[in-house]
Amino acid sequence: MSLSGAIAEVETSVPTGGLEDNGQVGALMNQVRAVVVFLLMVSGVSAQPSAELEPPAGSAELTFAEHVAPIVFQRCATCHRPGEPAPFSLLSYRDVRKRGRTISRVVGKRLMPPWLPVEGHGEFAGNLRLSDDEIETIQRWVESGMAEGDASLTPPLPEFLDGWQLGEPDLIVEMSEGFPVPASGPDIYRNFVIPMGLDEDRWVTAIEVRPGARSVLHHIIFSVDTTGSAARQDGRDGQPGFSGMSGAGRRGNIGTSTAGLGGWAVGGMPRHLPMGLAFELPQGSDLVLQSHFHPSGKPEVERTQLGLYFTDQPPERRMVGLQLPPMFGAAAGLDVPAGDADFRLEDSFTLPVDALAVTVGGHAHMICREMQVFATPPGGERRSIFYIDDWDFDWQNRYQYLEPLSLPAGTLIETVIVYDNSADNLDNPNDPPQRIRWGLQSTDEMGSVTLLLVASEDSDHGELRRAIRQHSAEHLRQGRAAGARSLGAGIVSRLKMLDRNGDGRIEEHEVPRRYRRSMQRIDSNGDGVIDQAELDAAVKQLGGGRR
Repeated sequence: MSLSGAIAEVETSVPTGGLEDNGQVGALMNQVRAVVVFLLMVSGVSAQPSAELEPPAGSAELTFAEHVAPIVFQRCATCHRPGEPAPFSLLSYRDVRKRGRTISRVVGKRLMPPWLPVEGHGEFAGNLRLSDDEIETIQRWVESGMAEGDASLTPPLPEFLDGWQLGEPDLIVEMSEGFPVPASGPDIYRNFVIPMGLDEDRWVTAIEVRPGARSVLHHIIFSVDTTGSAARQDGRDGQPGFSGMSGAGRRGNIGTSTAGLGGWAVGGMPRHLPMGLAFELPQGSDLVLQSHFHPSGKPEVERTQLGLYFTDQPPERRMVGLQLPPMFGAAAGLDVPAGDADFRLEDSFTLPVDALAVTVGGHAHMICREMQVFATPPGGERRSIFYIDDWDFDWQNRYQYLEPLSLPAGTLIETVIVYDNSADNLDNPNDPPQRIRWGLQSTDEMGSVTLLLVASEDSDHGELRRAIRQHSAEHLRQGRAAGARSLGAGIVSRLKMLDRNGDGRIEEHEVPRRYRRSMQRIDSNGDGVIDQAELDAAVKQLGGGRR
């Protein structure tokens, strides 16, 4: 689901009615809301050492104090210090020398710092990407012996904020108790309800997340419940929160999604929305964390803490999300054959009004290789405004343009997402490669890029929003066959998650009580167990046959 923030844009861009077979569309949307961005920190990468680099003729010796420390302190130490997510510190010469060759390798492959957008395809705030000269400096220093130099010339460490990256929050909240995540098993989707206790409406410009168990928390989607229905489900099965992602409330969902700050994933740095933008947190509402856990190999307990930052004034501008393709590719024919090294998922949209692009970010899983966004203004040249040439599942982020990107009415926005399901892809979860389709599990796939837009004139907001909804509706109509197959794949994925003991059969005790009536309809022989044949038959009836 990363794509921190993206689920909110789906909420605003997908129509709720007017389509045939709304039962299937509603079920599909409930699955889509389960997902966003999220994830393990990269602590080291196995790679071949770089070739030995000699300092340029006549140049002074490269030293840590004068040449390397300024780079490491500014680019790496934000995360590589005590209390932050990185697994070790890089605050001294000794720290850096100890891991010098590892650092040289990972920066050479641009695995670290974790900044995926390629230069020249949009300018973004907080850019951590090292320049070619900075990478060369580190590599030359390592190969020349990693001299410290005159320690007195080492620059001072930056003035890091203790604890919260954005400063002291206006409100700090956390889960009422920890949730136990087992050492192994399928991915877990769980909702946790946090009462806000607000006696008036508030406007939120940023949410900073501090996980209790970073190794298992993949991502979080934020939702607001104004009905109290989520709180009534909390703890009914004897554990904190409640299972599933369909929720309760208006139209069968948990309250309203928080557009613009809809989620979090590991690697995502907290940032205030620009241009005075904010989302509403109503009086008396509950914040619901729709959390996705991926077991790490050892038991963990997650108790998430959140810092909320408020603004005193409601925003003057309204946001809307444009996701291409909609619904994370659920109805776009995302069905990648085994061995296909260049499978492409594409979509496009023409802006009906002048707009500003505020942020951009993508979501995909493990075999994605590239994602790119192009913008072609009327009568103008096509240009790339976002490009990731080496997608990394572990670092799904949302990127804020350094200055909002002006896009005139009539601009054609195109997205291209490329997947590599070959044996040459070292990130492929299957060896040998297997067919991969859309689904909820990390080993399934998804794919979309989301732009957060603001109409240049607020009076045009409604027209922009309607056009995005119409695009999503048309996408569903044209992709009915693909959508049906994706729906079937999603159902298979959801049922597999219920198979807690991994024996390939879903037994009644593994199914939440509220779903058991549906189970009985699939259980054709009435033995209280859904086997593979019954699962195949149910999926085929939905038009998503497992070929």
